[in-house]
Order: sequence, then C-alpha cells, then structure tokens
Amino acid sequence: MKQPICMIAVALWVVTIALGAWLLVEGVKRPGSDGRIEIRLAASERDLILSEMRLLLKAVDGVVRGLGELPPDMKAMEAAARGAGMGMAADVNPAIMLKLPLSFKQMGMSIHRDMDALADAIVQKETPQQILQRVSSMTARCTTCHDLYRFSAER
Repeated sequence: MKQPICMIAVALWVVTIALGAWLLVEGVKRPGSDGRIEIRLAASERDLILSEMRLLLKAVDGVVRGLGELPPDMKAMEAAARGAGMGMAADVNPAIMLKLPLSFKQMGMSIHRDMDALADAIVQKETPQQILQRVSSMTARCTTCHDLYRFSAER
C-alpha cells in the first residue's frame, strides 16, 4: 500500500516542479493583436511594471540632461543611474516575476545591471561620448523589448 502512494506523491511532485519550471520560462503570455507578445498580468501588476519602466526612462533622462550641462553634473547623473540599478529590482514580487517570460526578465535585469555599471562609469569619469554609448546600448534594448512585448490586464 505504501509503494503506490509514494509513487503517486513522487509523480505529483515531478509534475509540480515541471509546471513551475515551464511557468518560470514561459510566463503568462499569448500572441497579441498587434504582432507583439501579450503578457497577461493583474491590473495592479501591470501598473507596477509600467511605473518601473517610467522610472528607468526618468533615469536615462537624468543622465542625458546631466551630459547636456557644462560642465556635466556627474553627481546628478550617477544618482539617476544608480537609482535605476539592481537596488530598484531587488523587491519585485516573485508572483509577478513568475508571470513574465524569461527573455523579458533577462532584458529587464540586464538594464538594471547596466544602470549600476553606468553609475560606476560616471564615477570613474568616463567621457561623455563613452557614457552616451552606454546609454545608447541600453535604450536599444528598451526599444527591442517594447517592439516584442505589451501588457494586458487580466479580467
């Protein structure tokens, strides 16, 4: 009697792990009506992700504005970049992360890491041209992500 129960328990455990791994990679998505991949989130989750994207855009704006000043405001630029680094991503709800496709998560985390690297580069006094090249590399990923994905609220 114990052996069939153990086999069922192991089978259920394996299925649960497999489903969790699949969800971690695939997220909750479907083809969108505009050719992009539609990521389905609760309205509050979507709002949280979109507000994070706006904060990233404001950080880029802070760096670009700092570069436009003579002399460049290095402290303000560093603060803008650092504020959008990995510290910003540290407290994301794991339930939301499960719903996001792996490629989206990878792009997002790479942007946060690059914001920290940008802040470090500013501190190390890279030239404005080098800083702009870093920003350009990041915004290219932003536009790629926006070309690939869109969010919709679950009803």
